[in-house]
Amino acid sequence: MSLIGRLFVIFIAFCAACLVAGAIVVFAVLFPELSALGTGEINPDAINILLGFGFIFISGFALIPAMLVVLITEAFYIRSVVIYALGGAAVGLACYLGLIPYDPATMTFDGIVRRHLEVMTGAGILAGLIYWVIAGRNAGAWRQPRRKPPQPDVAAGP
Repeated sequence: MSLIGRLFVIFIAFCAACLVAGAIVVFAVLFPELSALGTGEINPDAINILLGFGFIFISGFALIPAMLVVLITEAFYIRSVVIYALGGAAVGLACYLGLIPYDPATMTFDGIVRRHLEVMTGAGILAGLIYWVIAGRNAGAWRQPRRKPPQPDVAAGP
């Protein structure tokens, strides 16, 4: 597989992983509202808009950390599903902690909500697994030379 083809596969896998992670985050935020009995119908167009914003939010914040994980796994031919799940968890954690104010005087994050941290980390894990299914199983494949079919030996007669 050529490098340009591999970059295309990586881009498609990143978009699919961000779409899944965005859907998880949106539905986790909306779950208390969806589970209330007296809310009635929810407009499907509103859900589509929220999913679009969730995709944009996740892909914007996760681009740099995810590309670091992709660069490391492609460079070292890492194809383990566990590594991609852990990398996704690290990216989800980085995305969440990037939104929380940091107090340098006490060297702590102020205002961490445990449920939100768990949702973002879980969404990152699932995004890492989706990325592995699409592109991670063949990490580093673009470096391997193409195999040529065996040529018949014409010098050896019948």
